[in-house]
Amino acid sequence: MGKVFLVGAGPGDPELLTRKAARVLEQADVVLFDSLVSAEVLQLVSPAAELVDVGKRAGLKLLTQDEINSLLIAYAGRYEAVVRLKGGDPMLFGRAAEEIEALRRANVPFEIVPGITAAFGAAAAAGFSLTDRRAASQVLFTTFSRGATVKSLGWREVTSDTTLAIYMPGVDYAEVAARLMDAGLDAEIPCAVISHATRPEQQIRWTNIAALFDEQKLPAPAVVIVGKVATQAVQEIGERTALGQFSQSDNLNFPAHSWVKN
Repeated sequence: MGKVFLVGAGPGDPELLTRKAARVLEQADVVLFDSLVSAEVLQLVSPAAELVDVGKRAGLKLLTQDEINSLLIAYAGRYEAVVRLKGGDPMLFGRAAEEIEALRRANVPFEIVPGITAAFGAAAAAGFSLTDRRAASQVLFTTFSRGATVKSLGWREVTSDTTLAIYMPGVDYAEVAARLMDAGLDAEIPCAVISHATRPEQQIRWTNIAALFDEQKLPAPAVVIVGKVATQAVQEIGERTALGQFSQSDNLNFPAHSWVKN
């Protein structure tokens, strides 16, 4: 019986991999990878390893989760080192829990190798901190849902000093903006939309909740970060917040609708 490694590929830049993740990829016999894993990271896989694409394309899954679970167990019976390679961190929105459960039931040994999640890569690429003692004391990692269960995301409990990192925002940012305002968030709260964070094709758009209604979709994968930190004028926002002056009518002096490409 071999061993399965659940490895985080990070947001895309291969230099952001952990040393352990790079070593595991070099020693892998077979690698099952998702569509969010960058080509640059896949180049680090041993040339002798078998590559198995189990990702999702345009909303269509190549394999179901149960089929992926079965593959992991089957490969562990044939190979010494089986890698399940996921974009970002495998433990955040990566369905790792279902794979761990299947491996445990089959008595297959496994190890988790964490990675840099997309929100961390996106904030770093945009040059701001997800928390700031002047403006944001907590962070909510969430995904966007169009279903009736949106209340379960806890957006209605978000406070003015919360930073929201919204994964998989979908094709229509207006829906995201509507949900945010329905949750009681101010229309002038800054937002940053980061597409392909840390990769050569990275794009960043600075905006706010009100302007998010008219924003054009950026290429997936993208993350929408919402909060007072998602701007280049966080000091001014922090000062206004401390004085109780932050309101919907404030001019926050940040560059809405501006593009940055790295």
